[in-house]
Amino acid sequence: MNHIEDRINHLLGQMTLEEKIGQLNQPMIHGLPGLDLLRQGQAGSIINAFGALSGQGFDHLSSAEQCNALQRAALESRLGIPLLFGRDIIHGQRTVFPIPLAQAASFNPALVETINRIAAREASAVGIRWTFAPMLDIARDARWGRIAEGYGEDPYLVSRMAEAAVRGFQGDDVSQPDRLVACAKHYVGYGAAEGGRDYEQAEISEPTLRDVYLPPFRAAVAAGVGTVMSAFLDLNGVPATANRRLLTDVLRGEWGFDGFVVSDWESVGELVQHGVAEDRAHAAALALRAGVDMDMVSGAYQETLAGNLHRGLISRAEIDEAVRRILRIKFRAGIFERPFTDPERASRDILTHDARAFARQAARETMVLLKNEHHLLPLRDFRRILIAGPFVHATAELFGTWTMDGRAEDVTPLDRAFQDVAPSGVELWFAAAPDLALARAHYADAIVLLVGEHPARSGENANVSDLGLPPGQLEWITAMAAIGKPVVLVVFAGRPLAITRAVAQAQAVIYAWHPGIEGAAALAEILFGLAAPSGRLPVSMPRATGQAPLYYNRKPSGRPLIDDGPFRTRYVDTLTAPLFPFGYGLTYTRFTYSDLRLSSSRMRGALEVSALITNVGEQAGTEVVQLYVRDLVGSLTRPVRELKGFQRITLQPGEARRVMFTLREEDLAFTRADGSWGTEPGRFKVWIAPHCEAGLEGEFEL
Repeated sequence: MNHIEDRINHLLGQMTLEEKIGQLNQPMIHGLPGLDLLRQGQAGSIINAFGALSGQGFDHLSSAEQCNALQRAALESRLGIPLLFGRDIIHGQRTVFPIPLAQAASFNPALVETINRIAAREASAVGIRWTFAPMLDIARDARWGRIAEGYGEDPYLVSRMAEAAVRGFQGDDVSQPDRLVACAKHYVGYGAAEGGRDYEQAEISEPTLRDVYLPPFRAAVAAGVGTVMSAFLDLNGVPATANRRLLTDVLRGEWGFDGFVVSDWESVGELVQHGVAEDRAHAAALALRAGVDMDMVSGAYQETLAGNLHRGLISRAEIDEAVRRILRIKFRAGIFERPFTDPERASRDILTHDARAFARQAARETMVLLKNEHHLLPLRDFRRILIAGPFVHATAELFGTWTMDGRAEDVTPLDRAFQDVAPSGVELWFAAAPDLALARAHYADAIVLLVGEHPARSGENANVSDLGLPPGQLEWITAMAAIGKPVVLVVFAGRPLAITRAVAQAQAVIYAWHPGIEGAAALAEILFGLAAPSGRLPVSMPRATGQAPLYYNRKPSGRPLIDDGPFRTRYVDTLTAPLFPFGYGLTYTRFTYSDLRLSSSRMRGALEVSALITNVGEQAGTEVVQLYVRDLVGSLTRPVRELKGFQRITLQPGEARRVMFTLREEDLAFTRADGSWGTEPGRFKVWIAPHCEAGLEGEFEL
């Protein structure tokens, strides 16, 4: 580390002001004028993306040759400082994995780590060394399009996934050529955008900010994340890109983060539109002094920082510190020693057999079985099965948002995947049009309906005012259900949808999310019993759009949610509870919970909590055992439940296993009424449960 700092100091001593400001600039490069910019040392990083909304469709493909050509130009500059190539590698590069929200449904951090390790290997093979992921925004409002990119509503679950994602991208040594520098985004509160509308403001109290929205970022910093991205939003009146308290005092001062902060797309210049900066020069000064080291795309740093320095609006020390942080990450990433990418790697490292096999495993682990009346699934004893709906012939529609490098031709179409997996003797009929589906339904023994959101309806600024299925799909479900045949409903989506009426009309429901390149095969395996579902909801599933924002770890009301009485918190036109709660998911077997044990009735440092989990069904299955607590009395109100642990276990029929959790005193800490962080003595409830609204209940004192 000292050797790196010595090299940084040596470089800083040689750099002109213009070269230093160049390191703070991240442009897109198009054509020969861009190469001249690089040869003059006027860029520290290149963002490899077609535009601000690249995640909404396919982008130009990155290549090692392309990146190497740009790198050669940068190395021709006076000091030869290499570029750091950044790209949105969100849930895979060419091998597209399930969206991050789906990954969270696995409740399996090891799965997330492996997904991002494979993504890093593929992306680095085409010259990318920096990814703008993981997204760690807590999302409680499913109207917000970017809920697809994160890990859900719970700070504990998102924190565990944050650590796993950083480990996957960066590994133990981020300088290895098959690794990526990770970026924790969007810091912070972006998921609380008002009305679920992207780029809007948010008002978040300090305790909620500290207890809910900041923990995943702190977990990423503790895991060694190299970079952090500031958010677009106005948080409590201060745009995140100008928030010195959060970017400097908290991130660096409290947590010890020593990497660099990059702005989101043009968010430095957008401080003018926010109304906190008079012009772009003022905006650049605010952002730099707040702690934003690199300006993504806006060009405000490159255009105005020299003038700001001469006018005394910023100091040379502030510029030097930002440059130091950027150079530090470049040295750690090993790009000074290995600035170029071997063009032969792409043929070896991209879309390998092992990567595809793991993508299928990931898709299997992330799908959630929500309903299975009379054990309709897996599909057995049906000779003629109709597969209908707008996703019948889906390929790239399975990818989800932010899949710039995915290719439709890599995907086995859904109809063909079903044919490959269906048992011999089963006749499959396919219908992508409602009239054809209705005609064939009368002659089928069972119906599988494939519905949901196209990826273009998910992701950045793909917000919706109605969480129902896209127009026409509910009517199609209703018409098919009226025929009287068993209906299996499969929903592809980038968010939890309000599907109350659709669920009521189907006998079985699978929530498949956007499952990625092997999603079709994984779904077929689950439907026909070659694999069993094991996913659990990382978000609460709404009954109606009007419930948003919706989340399980709410605060208790003085008039709490109960079934009777007119003066209780409620809706008059629907139930207040979610359609399906956080942590919920069925399997093809059945588990019982019994014999809750606490190692003591009083916690002194730590407490062991355990229960006996038994598979009482007729086949093997995987259960996600969850630990929840509630602080019954606090100096500030405390959530009705909080997730504090989870374990995935696989049991054979008749097998029982005691599952044990260690609950530590620090797990009970929160932001207290005086603003300090810590625990308070008193009584706590504890549950070992299959989801947030069930379980075995115990009690202890701290």
